[in-house]
Amino acid sequence: MKKAILSIAILGGIFFSANVSAQTETSGREKVYRATHTKVTELKHTKLKVNFDYQKEQMNGEEWLTASPYFYPTNELTLDAKGMLVHEVALDINGKRSPLKYEYKNDILKINLDKTYQKNQDYTVYIKYTSRPNEVKQQGSAAINDAKGLYFINAQGKDPDMPTQIWTQGETESSSAWFPTIDKPNQKSTQEIYMTVPDKYVTLSNGIMKDSQKESNGLRTDHWVMDKRHSTYLFFMGVGEYAIVKDKWRNIPVDYYIEKAYEPYAKQIYGNTPEMIEFFSKKMGYDYPWAKYAQISGRDYVSGAMENTTATLHGSDILQKPGQLIDENTWEDTIAHELFHHWFGDLVTAESWSNLTVNESFANYSEYLWNEYKYGKDQADYHQLEDVNRYIHSPSDFKDDLVRFDYESREDVFDLVTYQKGGGILHMLRNYLGDDAFFAGMNDYLKTNEYQNAEAHQLRLSFEKVSGKDLNWFFNQWYFGSGNPKLNYSSAFEPVKKQVTVTINQTQEEPFEFPLAIDVYDNGKPKRYTVWVDAKAKNTFNFDVSKTPDLININADGVLLAEITDTKTPEQYLMQFTNSKEFKNRYAALNGIKDQVGKNPAATKLLAAGIKDPYFRVRNKALELMDLSNPEQMKALGAEVEKIASNDPKTLTQAAAINALAKTKDKKYLPIFEKGVNAVSNAVRGNSLGAIATIDPTKIGALADKIDLSGASENLLTQMLPIVVKNKVTSQMANIAQIAAFYPFVKFQNPELGKSAEEGFNWIMTSDNLKATESITKMLSRAKGQMGDNAQAKMMISQMLKDGLNKKMDLLKQNPQKASSINPQIDAINKAIEDFK
Repeated sequence: MKKAILSIAILGGIFFSANVSAQTETSGREKVYRATHTKVTELKHTKLKVNFDYQKEQMNGEEWLTASPYFYPTNELTLDAKGMLVHEVALDINGKRSPLKYEYKNDILKINLDKTYQKNQDYTVYIKYTSRPNEVKQQGSAAINDAKGLYFINAQGKDPDMPTQIWTQGETESSSAWFPTIDKPNQKSTQEIYMTVPDKYVTLSNGIMKDSQKESNGLRTDHWVMDKRHSTYLFFMGVGEYAIVKDKWRNIPVDYYIEKAYEPYAKQIYGNTPEMIEFFSKKMGYDYPWAKYAQISGRDYVSGAMENTTATLHGSDILQKPGQLIDENTWEDTIAHELFHHWFGDLVTAESWSNLTVNESFANYSEYLWNEYKYGKDQADYHQLEDVNRYIHSPSDFKDDLVRFDYESREDVFDLVTYQKGGGILHMLRNYLGDDAFFAGMNDYLKTNEYQNAEAHQLRLSFEKVSGKDLNWFFNQWYFGSGNPKLNYSSAFEPVKKQVTVTINQTQEEPFEFPLAIDVYDNGKPKRYTVWVDAKAKNTFNFDVSKTPDLININADGVLLAEITDTKTPEQYLMQFTNSKEFKNRYAALNGIKDQVGKNPAATKLLAAGIKDPYFRVRNKALELMDLSNPEQMKALGAEVEKIASNDPKTLTQAAAINALAKTKDKKYLPIFEKGVNAVSNAVRGNSLGAIATIDPTKIGALADKIDLSGASENLLTQMLPIVVKNKVTSQMANIAQIAAFYPFVKFQNPELGKSAEEGFNWIMTSDNLKATESITKMLSRAKGQMGDNAQAKMMISQMLKDGLNKKMDLLKQNPQKASSINPQIDAINKAIEDFK
């Protein structure tokens, strides 16, 4: 699973602290040891026949569940079945049914079998039931903001702007909301599903469609078969009006189920998938193990994306148009992430949620591997830097182990430790073992545990088996311990010995041991040393030098996951930038001078080097830091920035250059900005509009409709919101709602933007715009899970909604003739207020 991140909401980190426990069914209880689920029964095969009641938003189901005792004899079968009506339970022997006694309460179905069965003695139970997802009582969390398993989207077709869809979401334990099962990750089963739907819809499920039969009354039944075992939380159904764009890898079908309006862009969005499959297959020495691969998107999805075996479900943010895609396919990392789960997660599955790292940390690290292969090491390092920084600079001080057995709720493990920190840990392990041993260890783990469940110890054993190294030191620290090194350092030159002594200090409670790369600059040139830091507060190392070093750079390869306190001068940062091949050193040098820009000539020289860097993210950072209203900077940088604004091969860099030029407020650049307004790139258009708004605001009213903000990046929305609000660009009202919805929190981090966001919220609430109003209530609904039990945040949202409700009520009083359009908006706000009580 790839989590949805509401970063606008998290701007108010003071309120949306990531360590607040999620509001789930176990919240508030004392933490207890979370043992792996005891296997009393072994599932063998799950056969379902289902049809859908769109009016009631229910599913009628029949199930044939084949199972046997796992080890000990038993005469009972206990299944999870959430919010259902159970109509019939029987033993099925070759199609003949014999009724069985059962008890169904508290979402548990206990069935008395006809006799005591022995290990490997199979039986088949038939269950007729009705799935009622709206009756499911379990709640969502920060990671997965709803947990009712089966979702009907616009089922009655009342919203003309929303397609009618059905999709399922099983992780963590929500598959049992649409079929009775043992809803634990250590249960695997083969499956087949007969789905009866209106003929105008297509269907998707796990495995291969074996058959499709027309029925009476405009219906059709599709028969999907998955003949390899996989965990029950990975079972999937999708239904809707999609175009199916076909692709392939070797002889394996690769299909993209896409909303028809986006069909022309399907290959731009998904088209790297076959190359990804080939790359991952070769990298791990283990070919993609399933019969097909399909991807589909779902509206109002409850997280980011989900790796249902052979049928990945993405949130609708994957749907992008050329204006977005020319800048960057923002979903490509997620596409890689979910695909990689088909080895780490689907083929070999965490035996318990405590061991989620063997699923999610690998999927997180696959994003690094794909970027490294496809776009180069700089891009991979940038991606990982962003990831690890989100963990390190989170408002929370994470105290959780990577493998944890004392969580309050299973949902809590879907966090920055499991994903971002976990990926960084794998990067350290790869660099310690070397590529050959690292990937051979992954291969051994997959082959040893294929179609089974595993835990972190089995991962360690595979890496030890291949490398011959004992890795307990590594796993005890990083998998079964918490935190990370916090380092500072000092140095002293001894002229007689011609040596420098470097002292590494660890300031966190529990010291770590690790290899550390140190660059010592002698006469302006670096020499790389790799030392071993012992698990103690202070370590000292001596290096030969001719004089006092010009610079000492620790963690010079950027591999160690640590917080490092640096005290370097702009001249030293310039030296570091000029002499370093590693992206992280160059980027850190730019970040290091941010307070010296305009004050120190070395900082200006560093910016000049930065805008000529071969990697565009470095160019972007330099452009972001500069201020061309400063005469010294304009003289040194202006001409080059003007060239970049017109000609840089990366549109995101062009956009950053346009933003830098706008700070001059010089009308001579208006032709560049006016040209940019007609660019394909959303970023170039947006920043050009922002520049014109700064220099000649009278022109904005006629230009603000020129950019499509639906699904735009957060940076672009932040840039455009003040322009849209100030000029009352009604066509963009719904698009700025996702920032306006969080204005109380935005104001804490960015008062100016927060003021515009508040004006935007009030504008929406005093306007008759159902789409914009519902955009606000839907965004807040998604954010609710991320607030945890933070009463203050919820109170602020509730008060904001009540203020909005009063404005809508006043609007209705003034325009009673518009009751048919305003009342649904009032209903949506009232429902949101109820949710936040």
